[in-house]
Amino acid sequence: MTAFLPVAVLLSSLIPAVVTFFLDQEAHRLRNALTLGGAVLKLALIVAMLVAVAGGAAYEARLSLAPGLYILLRLDAVALLFLSLSAVLWLLTTVYAIAYFGTKAELSRFFGFFSLCVAATTGLAMSGTLISFLIFFELLTLSTWPLVAHKQDRPSLSAARSYLFYALPASAALLIAVIWLEAATGPVVFIEAVDFGALSENSQRAIFALFMLGVGVKAALVPLHGWLPAAMAAPAPVSALLHAVAVVKAGAFGVIRVIYDVFGPERVAALGVGVPLAALASVTILWGSLRALQQDEIKKRLAFSTVSQVSYIVLAAALASPAALVGGLAHLVHQGLMKITLFFCAGIYDERAGVKRIDGLDGLGRRMPWTSTAFSVGALGMIGLPPLAGFISKLYLGLGGLEAGAPWVLAVLAGSTLLNAAYFLPLLYRLWIVPARDGAAGDERAPGLLAPAVVTALASVAVGVLAASALSPLSWADLIVARGYLR
Repeated sequence: MTAFLPVAVLLSSLIPAVVTFFLDQEAHRLRNALTLGGAVLKLALIVAMLVAVAGGAAYEARLSLAPGLYILLRLDAVALLFLSLSAVLWLLTTVYAIAYFGTKAELSRFFGFFSLCVAATTGLAMSGTLISFLIFFELLTLSTWPLVAHKQDRPSLSAARSYLFYALPASAALLIAVIWLEAATGPVVFIEAVDFGALSENSQRAIFALFMLGVGVKAALVPLHGWLPAAMAAPAPVSALLHAVAVVKAGAFGVIRVIYDVFGPERVAALGVGVPLAALASVTILWGSLRALQQDEIKKRLAFSTVSQVSYIVLAAALASPAALVGGLAHLVHQGLMKITLFFCAGIYDERAGVKRIDGLDGLGRRMPWTSTAFSVGALGMIGLPPLAGFISKLYLGLGGLEAGAPWVLAVLAGSTLLNAAYFLPLLYRLWIVPARDGAAGDERAPGLLAPAVVTALASVAVGVLAASALSPLSWADLIVARGYLR
């Protein structure tokens, strides 16, 4: 049973992906039922394992590929944090996507790659070895590229080319890092210490840099972030998937894995590579916010906000203090809930009111109150208004900076918060204060679009208000650190 469960969790999205590719384009009900059924099954399996994993249990499955080469799926507290987020948001994004696309063309292709993307994210979360992580990380690249190109118009194809332009060199860097490291140390298993004795310190630094290049593209670290704003040419469900469920989270999760499961925080500190990474994350936090200020399109402003916000996780990992790591792990979930709310709402504004630009938001709060309330909750959470999710993340990251002897982190957080307010509050002002223009349209009679946005907005409030509860993201992150993840 312990070996079956991780495989079942993976197959719950892999099987729908494979089957969906072969479905007729007109098989809307079957395709929707298959995708929704897989999402519900995955979530049910995860819920069934929560209590056992909280009590210290772990589930493992080993899948042989060749003599001496295998995929290890390990479902422990670290994996379950990321996996729970992706499972919940996959279900909600599926509901949203079904309502968003209706009966449009090429949906078997879309939902096939959509489910394959989630399968890759699932495998990545459960990867127990470096080789397993590499395989699923690259599968994620291959499955998300067609989603970015889905519309097949000029902006979408250009965005897809940009994505590959960044992703393929990063894949090469990651592959070189894995081969170089494992040639000297043998297979790297995440729960076992790695013997670096055969590698010089300069070699270790070079390997670390290659790893950061490999995962840094998906984490959208400056200057590796250019693909993400361009990818906003994709449909709203894809934007939600990229920013909250899969790609950027995979990059941030990869940073955590490399620092804590491959090198270890003590070695990172001894090599002197943690401080430069923290500095790069801080630059990304501030640069992303400054660029967000300059955007007139709603989705592009949100994209640069993601560039900034995801680097909170990278900064937390680089600081390697208990409070910072707790805040970073919690922010993995918190940012996902807040950002997917914002992208859901941006898609509703586009579909139901024809609004893509910020200057079109005038008066929408009164015409679309549920959508605008959800958007406001997501925006205020990103700013860090207590007691919303973003406040909890920033509080622990600030405490972690002091704990790590890096008080400058407070200045980064303060600057970021001011910039967050500067690029979000004008949107809320337009929604609720500025009167609507004559002839402005907009309605919310689309429950399949609205319900996911309201649910994620409520969840981003709940994880802040109930942060002290036993199964909150914050408490789960604290459990991970308490079990020695900082070893």
